[in-house]
Amino acid sequence: MRKVLAILALGLLVGSLATAAKFRTFAEIQKSGKVIIGTEGEFPPFNYFDEKNNLVGFDIDIGNALAKKMGLEPEWKAQPFDTLLIALNQGRFDFVIASHTITPERAKAVDFTKPYYCTGNVIVAKPGGPKTPEELKGKKVAVQVGTTYYDWVVENVPGVAEVKTFPTNPAALEALLSGRVDAWVTDQFTALEVIKKRGVKLQISDLLNKEEIGIAVAKGNQGLLTALNNALDAILEDGTYEQISMKWFGKDIRCK
Repeated sequence: MRKVLAILALGLLVGSLATAAKFRTFAEIQKSGKVIIGTEGEFPPFNYFDEKNNLVGFDIDIGNALAKKMGLEPEWKAQPFDTLLIALNQGRFDFVIASHTITPERAKAVDFTKPYYCTGNVIVAKPGGPKTPEELKGKKVAVQVGTTYYDWVVENVPGVAEVKTFPTNPAALEALLSGRVDAWVTDQFTALEVIKKRGVKLQISDLLNKEEIGIAVAKGNQGLLTALNNALDAILEDGTYEQISMKWFGKDIRCK
């Protein structure tokens, strides 16, 4: 679901490998009893702050379930999406769960677990607005900065008038509602959440692509990667994953 870093940010990310702080091994994490998890906090219904300023969402529940399976106490830290993987390689988190699409570019800088869900992009517009890539030609399109949404528009809509980037998806949505852009390209579940929670009249296109979403660990942190994959297998098998997925989406969104 989300995200290829822009060229500059990707360069910083790959470059950070050379100067990265030493990551904590899984044995060191186990000894401390606490695992530090990074996320964005601006991507409902996956990770966001509720009205009481509590960090909630599908990603948060999955991260907590994985920590529990590993016998660890989770400690969450939120920061802007396009800085998360850089901070991971600087040792600020043990792992990041923030709906990162697994891409070859990102895999050069971090290691990913097996996918923990699959999704895809959609075009969101006001009624009567564009619904297909062809209809985006000559239009202004909003996307969140540092995401695969930006790359999808650039690669699939050669005649787009302008791709306007915003720091968060809510900011991109506001640009659409205010008429500053003609369409917003985002994740299918994010679009559905907006319509459900805000009651706005918007149309959503058919799914444009399929993306596999992974949890990131620092490059080479094999012990933690193995532990996370084992924990993910466990919650997929014992019903925990399905329970969390039904809570947030009313269906099981694991990859099939």
